Amino acid sequence: MTQVPATARPAGALPDALGPPREKPRTAGGPLHRLRGAIDVLYREMIKFGAVGALAYVVDLAVFNLLRTGLWAFEPGPLANKPLTAKVISAAVATVVAWLGNRYWTFRHRRRASRPREFMLFAVMNVIGLALAVGCLAISHYLLGMTSALADNISGNLIGLGVGTLFRFYAYRKWVFSNGPELADEFADA
Repeated sequence: MTQVPATARPAGALPDALGPPREKPRTAGGPLHRLRGAIDVLYREMIKFGAVGALAYVVDLAVFNLLRTGLWAFEPGPLANKPLTAKVISAAVATVVAWLGNRYWTFRHRRRASRPREFMLFAVMNVIGLALAVGCLAISHYLLGMTSALADNISGNLIGLGVGTLFRFYAYRKWVFSNGPELADEFADA
């Protein structure tokens, strides 16, 4: 077998004793590779965010119902006559569960060093997300006059929850679990 002289090889070719010269493998660092990597990270974060949100929702429902009906459905719970207090407590517990899941799993590569500040930002973003959901319900119920239970569920628990969830995902990535002082910079410009 004859070997191709080194001077006859194309630029960037690697020597190959068993065959013709072959091109050097391209390094994966181009814009398409970076875009694919960013989409992959976003996709994984969205899946994890959804799983954490589903767990927090189940915790919210369980705590609320335990406070309202107790351990058994035939005996009243400690807050049987105080549904709003029960809802505030269950939402607070669910918020802590969501923060822990998002901090230590979904956005673990983005978390801040200051846990108290991060948690406060997380709580503020949750309140804004809740306000968006309640706003959708208020518009549907009071402005548009759609007062049926079905309309309230669609506007509050489908549309409102969807809008609030999209906002929270964006806000968590942008401000809560970011590695820099972007939030302070943005509010300083206002």
